[in-house]
Amino acid sequence: MAGLSLKCGDCGTLLKSVEEAQEHAELTKHSNFVESTEAVLNLVCSECGKPCRSKTESDLHTKRTGHTGFVDKTSEAAKPISLEAPKPKDDVEMEEVGDGSSSQQEEMVVPEVNQQLLTELEEMGFSKERATRALHFSGNASLEAAANWIVEHENDPDIDQMPLVPASSKKPAAPISSLTPEEIKKKQQELRERARKKKEEEEKRMEREREKERLRVGRELLEAKRIEEDNERKRILALRKAEKEEEKRAREKIRQKLEEDKAERRRKLGLAPEDPAAVKPSAPPPVEEKKSSLPIRPATKTEQMRECLRTLKQTHKEDDAKVKTAFNTLLTFAKNVATNPNEEKFRKIRLTNANFQVQLVNFSLCKYLTLCS
Repeated sequence: MAGLSLKCGDCGTLLKSVEEAQEHAELTKHSNFVESTEAVLNLVCSECGKPCRSKTESDLHTKRTGHTGFVDKTSEAAKPISLEAPKPKDDVEMEEVGDGSSSQQEEMVVPEVNQQLLTELEEMGFSKERATRALHFSGNASLEAAANWIVEHENDPDIDQMPLVPASSKKPAAPISSLTPEEIKKKQQELRERARKKKEEEEKRMEREREKERLRVGRELLEAKRIEEDNERKRILALRKAEKEEEKRAREKIRQKLEEDKAERRRKLGLAPEDPAAVKPSAPPPVEEKKSSLPIRPATKTEQMRECLRTLKQTHKEDDAKVKTAFNTLLTFAKNVATNPNEEKFRKIRLTNANFQVQLVNFSLCKYLTLCS
């Protein structure tokens, strides 16, 4: 019995043909294949028609799509395999070229087209080559079909080349009724309008592409400028840091030089060397506070009165009840004066008054009363 498949001896995969075996060998580097009478499994999904070649593949298809119905068509698709190696594409092409060598040697001629339509196309401003190609590929159907073909293929690189066909395939063109001069002019106007609209659409598309390119270049330039500014700022900071370090080293050298000169003078004067531990670092000069040049506004009576009450509350915050009584007494005195400004008795307070002594004098509120007067 002829084999129905090829089985990979390394992984056990069943393959339908020699081509599949070659592809499997290229992918897996397996080279041990044997002919098998076991047919390749062919499970076809009953809902979408997808073929599955293994139970694993059908399970994956069910998991992805939710389709659960499969028809087993293994016996229908099973057929003996051919063990002949497939011919390379180059050999097939060479055979085709060899079979067609006689036809290539056949004479190539310009195809016959309807002369009336050709003349009308030339009168519309198209070259003879373009008109001939349009009539040939539109099947000499009509002037409108040829004009439509020209508009659709005007960007073809060979549109102005004369078409050539084998002499044996040369067929006489079918007679086509010609157009009147008015119809020709109308058709010319339609072609010009279509060509104009197509050109405008192409120009708009190119303009959009140029605008996109301009925006992209602008963004790149801005990003490059930002990076350059960041690098320049980093360079300036590094330069300033290096200058400060250099200045610090210069000051240290000057200080060492002064110490050496001082030690040399003491040595010449016959004095003992100065003890470094006894030398106290010189205190930095006091920084004079900058005096404000703005004039100082004197405090108003209202501000002084408010400050007096605030000081009283902060000073006696542990005796809140007495402070509250003192505030009420002050409020009573001020209310009497404001209500009866002409009454002499309300404008004077006897210092021997017990309430005054206990509630105000003990809390140093005489200054507040003085400000009220």
